[in-house]
Amino acid sequence: MDFYNIQREELENVYGKISPFEFKNRLIHLAEGQGKKSAHVLLDAGRGNPNWTAATPREAFFTFGQFAVEEARRVWNEGDLAGMPRRGGIASRFKSYAARHSDASGIELLEKIIDYGITNLGFDPDAWVHELADGIIGDNYPVPDRMLPHIEMVVHEYLVQEMCYNRPPVGKFNIFAVEGATAAMCYIFDSLIANELLSRGDRIALMTPIFTPYLEIPLLPRYNFEVIKIRANEMTEDGTHTWQYPESELEKLRDTTIKALFVVNPSNPPSVAIKPESVRQLINIVEDYNPNLMIISDDVYGTFVDNFRSLMADLPFNTIGVYSFSKYFGVTGWRLGTIALHENNVFDKLLKELPENIKEELRQRYAALSTNPDDIPFIDRIVADSRQVALNHTAGLSTPQQVQMAFFCAFALLDKENRYKELTKNICRRRQKLFFDSLGLDLRKDPYDAAYYTEFDLLEWACHYYGEEFARYLKEHHKPVDILYRLAQESSIVLLSGGGFSGPEWSIRISLANLNDEAYSIIGKVLHKVLEEYVSLWRESSRLGLQKSSQ
Repeated sequence: MDFYNIQREELENVYGKISPFEFKNRLIHLAEGQGKKSAHVLLDAGRGNPNWTAATPREAFFTFGQFAVEEARRVWNEGDLAGMPRRGGIASRFKSYAARHSDASGIELLEKIIDYGITNLGFDPDAWVHELADGIIGDNYPVPDRMLPHIEMVVHEYLVQEMCYNRPPVGKFNIFAVEGATAAMCYIFDSLIANELLSRGDRIALMTPIFTPYLEIPLLPRYNFEVIKIRANEMTEDGTHTWQYPESELEKLRDTTIKALFVVNPSNPPSVAIKPESVRQLINIVEDYNPNLMIISDDVYGTFVDNFRSLMADLPFNTIGVYSFSKYFGVTGWRLGTIALHENNVFDKLLKELPENIKEELRQRYAALSTNPDDIPFIDRIVADSRQVALNHTAGLSTPQQVQMAFFCAFALLDKENRYKELTKNICRRRQKLFFDSLGLDLRKDPYDAAYYTEFDLLEWACHYYGEEFARYLKEHHKPVDILYRLAQESSIVLLSGGGFSGPEWSIRISLANLNDEAYSIIGKVLHKVLEEYVSLWRESSRLGLQKSSQ
């Protein structure tokens, strides 16, 4: 197909039938073709890759890499060939290196990171520095495969700070370092099936709107789950979406035939965190009605909400916490993420309660890992399953990635005034205001809004500003794809359909993270112009209708 000549009919034929991200790619081709014919610059607000990066932790990473290479050459140096860093005395050698390179980029943060591990977490200096040096060189398999021990402790503290608002439950979380939240999703789905905690055809719940893979994966033939949607359809008195969950929707989770709940919190695309009242209702439902409910909470946008708490903090026994570093630190290309599971959890409880015939199958599956496979916890089964069990000895996230992850975490832990966090939150909020101002709309203040995306319901706008008659006209005479098509074809602006995320059919998702500030004013003005043209068409059709009726 020649995508530069896509016609509206072709887009209409695939709209709603393919992933909104695949549909977006077709809009991009259309917008790029239009851009070549005009002065328009492509404005793709369809994907959430941020246009900022955390620079200082990266500087620390690359500077420490130079120290690690020096350590490797100290052991064995034959031109292009070097040895492997050695532990004995490495902490003092790092101090000497830091003194000699006091003006190197990131060296100040590096010294603070090393000191944080020693002073705050009680690490042996040589063991700590050696784990980082050997890790950044990448000369060994990850050992332990789930996560390097010192780095896991640093990441644990970060997750406690950011996902538990520094009020963690009693006990600790075990963490598996993975290749971003996408890998975490795949691993968790696969291990739930492999361990028969979920079986084909089981009932699961999704809190919608939600990131499209959570809608698509359960329907694959391998899983074929029956999906119950918990819809964020709460509205204010004036008819505005709050993107919160009414009590009646949450009450669906009382049904014990629903075995698992998948949630993105803050949500995607609205990027609104679950309000505390709903969290308390969820806690009561789990404790009083559905104690074996398995919850998987994807919390990638949590750092953009004030005082955020993940369900892994409030329902630690039932919840697997999934976190990606990609958005907050601007590292989508690094592929950094974690799976966190409390040491005392429902997944291990349910493994112990499996029928004996299934336990025997699982003993055979994991026999090569332990003489007592029954005792392998679920988090370690996820690690093994990520490498088809037989390759468990090569499992784990690459050690240089783990070191960079540790540096990001330590950087945030050391930033007691949250200077970096405020910078990132202000970027999103500033762009959100620019977008709504250029639309000519008031922005409703919402303490739970991450402002990473905004989901804009066109029918809500139509009804609120022009009444139900215009909203009905828009719905009867036009389609949501019309607006997306016009934005791409006329102005080289690419947005995503909110309907593809199981949101309102007439909603659109705008990423507030990946374009420069001025782009959001442009997008808002163009969208406002397009919408006003629909209003003019409606008024004209109403005028003509009145003329005919009077004749």
